[in-house]
Amino acid sequence: MSGLRPEHPRLIITSERWTELRASCTNHPEVAAIVAQCVARARNVLNAPPLVYKKEGKRLLSVSREAVRRIVLTSFAYRMTGEKVFFDRSRQDMLAAANFSDWNPSHFLDVGEMTAALAIGYDWLFADLPAADRATIEKAIEEKGVQPGLSATNSENWWHRAENNWNQVCFGGLTLGALAIADKSPNTARELLTLARKDNLNGLKPYAPDGIYPEGPSYWGYGTSYEVLMLSALQTALGTDWDLATQPGFLASAGALLEQIGPTGRPFNFSDSHDGVLFDSSLFWFAQTLHQPGLVYFQNQQLLQKLNGARSDGGFDRFFPLVALWVDHLPAPIPQPDLPLAWHGEGRNPIGVFRSSWTDTNALFLAFKGGSASNNHGHMDAGSFVLDAKGVRWASDLGAQDYLSIESKGWNLWNSSQQSDRWRVYRLNNFSHNTLTLGGQLHAVKGFARITAFTTNAATVDLSPIFAGQAKHVLRQFSVGKNERVTIRDDIAEAKPGLSVRWQMLTHADIQTDHQRATLRLNGQELRAKIISPANAEFEIASAQPPDDGVNQANPSARILAVNASVPETGKLTVEVELQP
Repeated sequence: MSGLRPEHPRLIITSERWTELRASCTNHPEVAAIVAQCVARARNVLNAPPLVYKKEGKRLLSVSREAVRRIVLTSFAYRMTGEKVFFDRSRQDMLAAANFSDWNPSHFLDVGEMTAALAIGYDWLFADLPAADRATIEKAIEEKGVQPGLSATNSENWWHRAENNWNQVCFGGLTLGALAIADKSPNTARELLTLARKDNLNGLKPYAPDGIYPEGPSYWGYGTSYEVLMLSALQTALGTDWDLATQPGFLASAGALLEQIGPTGRPFNFSDSHDGVLFDSSLFWFAQTLHQPGLVYFQNQQLLQKLNGARSDGGFDRFFPLVALWVDHLPAPIPQPDLPLAWHGEGRNPIGVFRSSWTDTNALFLAFKGGSASNNHGHMDAGSFVLDAKGVRWASDLGAQDYLSIESKGWNLWNSSQQSDRWRVYRLNNFSHNTLTLGGQLHAVKGFARITAFTTNAATVDLSPIFAGQAKHVLRQFSVGKNERVTIRDDIAEAKPGLSVRWQMLTHADIQTDHQRATLRLNGQELRAKIISPANAEFEIASAQPPDDGVNQANPSARILAVNASVPETGKLTVEVELQP
């Protein structure tokens, strides 16, 4: 194959880079600490039970991800230490997976991740693998990984055209597989690489124009990690990434992600994202590639705290060993982000952010969105927001519910039509989000809300399409004033008189109300809320618990601060609430 590096390793890291990385351990304390952490974690894998073929519902995905975690860790540990126990364990896991009957092509993410696992292990350990083992792993990568993904007419391969994370994960994993075996199966590899070069462009479309990943920060980490693996492996194996990285919004997405993370370390977890503190290894690739070390200012602080045992929240992702490759060329100390305090981006889920500081952990952070529930992994959360201040997240998003818990009850979670079961899931519909509800109805799935105005301290989101048929004009305005006072104003016009209007904010704080005022308390801090309009409205403390239907999961400690009103005879109503930390 033209341009293919003839020797192994050629995926993500070369022999020369391995040598350089081992040398870095003597003069780069952070690299040495990362390697030590990886070796320690690899030792924990040594006595783990064998990988077995076990599906959860329709997914083998947890097994594929465990294979990635184990094989990347143990292969890395072997290359860094030379200890044969790591080689033996990696070989054992690769052969176990290679002997599975299949890698579950009916849910092709499982195939993509398993192919990536075996491709990396095979490539990194190539020189020491016995010829028979190489042949077994090569055959599995080709027959259970790459070949099932080639047919464009196979319904299981709808991800070729998908404009979401499936495209990136599947093409990313299969590209690694094709590059690993390209000299052994050149025709199969060439066919896959030709397909990936053309159709991976579909998976990159959602980043345009400003880098906001419409599926939310968690899925940014998933899809983008595999995109980064693919780009990195193409560079080391072929010397080119086919200019995929230059597609609109992709490289900008690291900065966009950073804008969406509050001073509490928690992201604005819109769509099916979770609100835990983020650690994403691929951000270090962006920092190195773009020569913008500030992109990992917070990630690196979190990393150092975890490495020295000062922080235990959450774990590292399954590609954590790659951080060692991407951190050793960054300066020390890492500078703070060179990004604006007020930022907004366009895309399928437009986002706006106001923050008072990048480095103060007590800073104000207000993030809000437009968008549409019709997006992949979308929620009915247009107009929703999160708020951090004084080190506390005051306005929260519940995030997604475990998919299997919904699917196992027969609900069609992945149909996003207006009448879909998806919107019976409390965490996904507008009744749980920090937005408006009119007439007690669901948001319009096909409606799309835009950010129509944005300054350094104020913005407008046009929610009118979200309430089509209920009100002609619905504008939500966010503003930040003196002393970090946040105001949220909703102007409704040309609505049917008597139409009910509900404003709400979900929180994990304790709430006390006094008519038009409320006080929220959490972690020794306070947030005060005040109704500016309507003059006769009062705060309500409402339940954040879903219907008791055996499917929806409970939301312990969550509650809702709400304002209820109705549209007067004029057809116009303004609801305005002030929040003051």
